[in-house]
Amino acid sequence: MLKKLAYILGTGLGSGYTPWAPGTAGSFCALIIFYLIPLADPYWLILIAILFAAGVWSSTRIERDLDIKDPPQVVIDEWLGQWLTLLFLPRSSLILLLGFLIFRIMDILKPFPAGKSQAIKGGWGIMLDDVIAAVYTNITIRLILLINSR
Repeated sequence: MLKKLAYILGTGLGSGYTPWAPGTAGSFCALIIFYLIPLADPYWLILIAILFAAGVWSSTRIERDLDIKDPPQVVIDEWLGQWLTLLFLPRSSLILLLGFLIFRIMDILKPFPAGKSQAIKGGWGIMLDDVIAAVYTNITIRLILLINSR
């Protein structure tokens, strides 16, 4: 039962099983959910904290089960990163699109210290690089908004 739950959570409700770019598919599913569920940001923050804990647990379990470091089908980290990217930003189509695109770029490039954080064992490393990429993305979007407001 717990193994099944780990896979449901860790694969982002199955979105990580897509044969093409599972990280991008996971991010896109998270974006759709963020768009469709009109929660206030403090509630998203609580959900993100819960998702982080669930992500560390489930991705550690899946990594151990498959004996693969950071398995591609584990996309709970992309869900967390996508939601964290959009937290406390205006809800507009442009911001959602920018958040999706910039987060994917940051997640792929893994700017310091995101790449280094992957060396941390288990789910902690899997989750932390996406947290860092999301923070960088959120700051980047804030800078774009600041520059455009002048």
